[in-house]
Amino acid sequence: MIAARPVPSPRVRAFLGGLLAAALLFAPSARPAYAYENTGATAVAPLQFRITEGRIENAFHQEGDIAAHLLLSSGERPRVLVAFPAGNSGVGVWFEDVPAPVRWTLGEVAGKREDVRGRPWNGIEATASVDAARLVVRDAVLGSVRVLRDYQLGEGYPPETAARPQVSAHAVRWRRDRLDGAPGYAIALHADNGRFRRESGKLVLRPDRAGEPLRLRIEATTGETPLTPFADLLNERTRPDPRSRQALQFLSYREKFLAGSWRFDTYFGRDTLMSLRLLMPVLQPAAVDAGIASVLARLSPGGEVAHEEDIGEFAVLRHRKEQGTSSAAPIYDYAMIDDDYMLPPVAAAWLLDDPRGRAGAAAFLAAGEPGQRHGDALVRNLLFVAASSEAFAREPVYTHLLALQPGRQVGQWRDSNEGLGRGRYPYDVNAVWMPAALRAIGAFLDNGLLDDYATPEQRAQLRAAAARAGVWEREAAALFAVSLPPAQAAAQVRAYAAHAGVDTAPALASLGAAPLAFPAIALDAQGRPVPVLHSDEGFRLLFGRPDAASLDRDVAAMMRPFPAGLMTDVGLLVANPAYAGQDAWPRFGNSAYHGTVVWAWQQAVLAAGLQRQLARDDLPAATRDRLRQAQARLWQAIRATDEVRTSELWSWSYADGRYRLEPFGAQGAHEDESNAAQLWSTVYLAVDEP
Repeated sequence: MIAARPVPSPRVRAFLGGLLAAALLFAPSARPAYAYENTGATAVAPLQFRITEGRIENAFHQEGDIAAHLLLSSGERPRVLVAFPAGNSGVGVWFEDVPAPVRWTLGEVAGKREDVRGRPWNGIEATASVDAARLVVRDAVLGSVRVLRDYQLGEGYPPETAARPQVSAHAVRWRRDRLDGAPGYAIALHADNGRFRRESGKLVLRPDRAGEPLRLRIEATTGETPLTPFADLLNERTRPDPRSRQALQFLSYREKFLAGSWRFDTYFGRDTLMSLRLLMPVLQPAAVDAGIASVLARLSPGGEVAHEEDIGEFAVLRHRKEQGTSSAAPIYDYAMIDDDYMLPPVAAAWLLDDPRGRAGAAAFLAAGEPGQRHGDALVRNLLFVAASSEAFAREPVYTHLLALQPGRQVGQWRDSNEGLGRGRYPYDVNAVWMPAALRAIGAFLDNGLLDDYATPEQRAQLRAAAARAGVWEREAAALFAVSLPPAQAAAQVRAYAAHAGVDTAPALASLGAAPLAFPAIALDAQGRPVPVLHSDEGFRLLFGRPDAASLDRDVAAMMRPFPAGLMTDVGLLVANPAYAGQDAWPRFGNSAYHGTVVWAWQQAVLAAGLQRQLARDDLPAATRDRLRQAQARLWQAIRATDEVRTSELWSWSYADGRYRLEPFGAQGAHEDESNAAQLWSTVYLAVDEP
């Protein structure tokens, strides 16, 4: 659903009288589970758009130094939440569970700027109604989005961040400064036709007249430092997809790209790198440069890529706990291991392979102070990769593979505790990213771009590392090989289908009489393959050059109908535990964050990988035909779920022989909540449909 609206002026209280009419327009029976609205009138107007996912209405507003994402949660657990890219901050009001589902209807949203003791605060003002006979405020949380995320998951919030409500008959406001005294956060609810009362120690909002929807004005602001949006982000090659364009615009800033909103409104290294790689053809050069520079700026002294950053008040909380100071200096997390090896091939794709990036490569690498130039930082990362490639190349045994950091259960993009099936050595990091990184090192050396940043001794180290790519590609992949006799594979599929409640016929018909083979998602601590079928093979298609036999085998494994493979009516699942032990089945269900669910960007990676392999001229005709068939099947599923393309992930239900799309987290049945706008879910802007 796409409808344009004029941009409102702030504080339009007269609009509230007409909100009931708007409620009729957006009646629940007329609203699909997913919907999208473009509410920005022209290119020079504020960026405004809306996405409805199940019971959650999302409204985005970007206007100069204002960027905010408003969420209204309907159902049995009402919520008002606003996330700001500035400082990765947010404010939210949670209400107690209601006996019958309520429905929010959102009216106008406008930018809001205010001056508090001579300091600017930026945010939004919105009008909304809710058909609730009574709302009881459970609590309000103001501060870092990281704190709001924890509260949403039932983990509470630090007592020092609590804000006391200021209550009047028709309004309640929470406002506080940041813990270090910097400008902080505020949210207010103004009732046009209702009153706030204290009842039995609780703050209760009721309408003045029974049966009438409550009409509210929501104000939310932050004092955190604003980010700078790009004025010119995309080029003429961009696919005509307004929703993806607007989601990408909201998440893109000169300082950094944001991983996703509302829950990840800040830098994530892996998300930035993968999104840049896929979006590269349609991004303006300045945007690609800025994205790579943001990664280089956050490298550790040893060359590791930062996964996430603690900024704003969350940094203050960390410093208070760990150093006893109120510093707001950013703290970077280097726990992930996949992003360290993504940087070289992504940087090479821009600085060496793309003519636009190659033209500005020398100037880009030279930018910065002596010793802190982009080229200096890149060499630090390449030397880190080179050093970590030595042991396995010398003796290719599993103990020399790249493992998760000690004491950690996560270390790559499947970063929930069960995402790797309790494995320790991830497939993608070892069989894809390390060989791709080593080949990129060789390409940089051949080009000579690093000569001004690496000493002769360092270049010799890098040259030796580049020569190890073949060993890693060949020997590492062999350690992850899984092969099941056809009878065992069929028995596993039957048993798992009964567990999952899905039909077995299409899956069993796809298995054939040959042994079933696929790469394991990881190796466990003893070096045994964890036999979970997965979508990470798409990385190898995008960054590697598999032989025809490998392509035939591994693409077929993914493209079989679930639960033999990964394909469903609602997309490519990221995991299938059918071939693992029964104890793994519930850990990979369709309510698990990295279970039998669909992630938009994983489909895009596979689509781009298939396209890249089909561009080769050394594959036999039969292999090319099979790749084209896989491509057609994948795009059929992508088109079938077009309305959720910008979402982080989604799940499914099964009835009448069909898989049906289900919003992830919007109904409260899943272990977390999906972002309505996810950076790497916008990459279809650059992935050509066949």
